[in-house]
Amino acid sequence: MTSRSSNPLWYVYGIVRAGAARSSTPAGLDDAAVAVESSEAGGLAALVSVLDSPEYEASKLESQSGNVDWISPRAIAHDRVLTWASDQGAVVPLPMFSLFSGRGAVHDMLRERAMQLDSALARIGDAREYALRVYRVDSELLESITSLSPRLRDLAASAESASPGQRYLLERKLDGEKRAELRTVTQQLIDELVTELSAHATGVERSTIPRVSDAESTRGTMVLNAAFLVAPASFDAFRQTLSSIVERRTPLGLRFDFTGPWPPYHFVSERSNDD
Repeated sequence: MTSRSSNPLWYVYGIVRAGAARSSTPAGLDDAAVAVESSEAGGLAALVSVLDSPEYEASKLESQSGNVDWISPRAIAHDRVLTWASDQGAVVPLPMFSLFSGRGAVHDMLRERAMQLDSALARIGDAREYALRVYRVDSELLESITSLSPRLRDLAASAESASPGQRYLLERKLDGEKRAELRTVTQQLIDELVTELSAHATGVERSTIPRVSDAESTRGTMVLNAAFLVAPASFDAFRQTLSSIVERRTPLGLRFDFTGPWPPYHFVSERSNDD
């Protein structure tokens, strides 16, 4: 049997508007053992689970921070609740293990941060987050790169019109310059596609490109790790634009990984904990 804590903790998944119609809640942390409730104050509501297990006390959480087997099912439950909430309306996701000492502490947070939270909910509206990762296959882009770089095109034209001896030297130089130009051309392609997609999004966030293992890099070099906030009314146009980009850019050596919809994780700045 799980031991009980003398001081239950209130775990907050995210913030929604008070009074919003909600279907039956999903299972929260520890599956069905912990219910998800709505605790309202000042026009806002926190989606919470009351945790009475000592597993969630600060000292225990710290000891489990590197335990993937312990963290993973809780991360899945956290995302499940936020996805359910996002399916029905705007939600401000909070990070995992946003813990408060009780109902009063949760309500104090809602009141103190009401303006910020209300602004975030208004900004999100009914939009959903979609993730886009783009990879570059160097060998394929190098084959096409001359047509994408004015500098390389000029160098190729000079080689074409040069005498045989000069042509050899210029072609050798062109081969060397292609790799040097790889990063510039890649950035140009990425900026262009982000601009195209942003026309149909209410927000875009570029994240740091994560370090990956050799096994994970088989798709190529990741060159974009971005999230787009897209309203339902704009999604068809967004998807059509992305399809056009994929069709045009795949032959140049770019590969695309598109997922969603997700809760708007990248479009809120709330990082709340009750010390």
